[in-house]
Amino acid sequence: MIIRCDNCSVSLQLDEGKIPTQNFTVRCPRCQNLIRVQKGAKGHGSATVQQLEANQPAPAVVEGAQQFSVKESEFQINSAMRSLLTALQKETTVLDTDDEKSEKPRRVLLCLGQKRDDVGKVLVDAGFKVYVAQTPAQANERMREGKTEILIFSPDFAAEFGGAAILQQKVNAMYSSERRRLFLISLEDAGTTMNAHEAFLRNLNLVVNTSDIPQLPLIMNRALRDFNDLYHYLNRALGAEPI
Repeated sequence: MIIRCDNCSVSLQLDEGKIPTQNFTVRCPRCQNLIRVQKGAKGHGSATVQQLEANQPAPAVVEGAQQFSVKESEFQINSAMRSLLTALQKETTVLDTDDEKSEKPRRVLLCLGQKRDDVGKVLVDAGFKVYVAQTPAQANERMREGKTEILIFSPDFAAEFGGAAILQQKVNAMYSSERRRLFLISLEDAGTTMNAHEAFLRNLNLVVNTSDIPQLPLIMNRALRDFNDLYHYLNRALGAEPI
């Protein structure tokens, strides 16, 4: 039997003769993540192909996708026009690629429970590109692409899989260079919005109370501006774009 780790995506071969008849848990030898294996009606685990299909990257929210595509296209066209105009003014054949990065739509991965739809709608209406993960595996596959730099999660995300704990474990295991490229937001009922000390102690970038969901885009933009200002010179030295 072959299973796949939700955290690091490694494939594991299990001895069929030693597999329990009920659902069971094994520890990944690579990342030490606990993998919960669901048994089928006939006592067999999910086939490898079925697991791979279930572990596809978190899909984007359909609502607002067209507006995002239009906005992203406008950004690309405007960037190209500015570069061309600059090149003509400087009488050079080399196009200037120093565009206004702040205009580019931001991509957000949602790993939420009950508040998922509310947060998704607010962010889509504000012009964000939103992806929604149902399981830690989907979140992991989306983050592996390296295009989603903002992650919002809540304690009730995929509770049956230990979703919030797995995400926090993954973040805590990141190298500092990786961690700087991920803006991690915890959405919770008892949290204090923009409490920097609490966020620092928990290896988060931002804490937002669920009562502030309607103002979430405003809160995020302010926090991201401060974050990008903090790493401005480092990003510039490394040639990295701000989040």
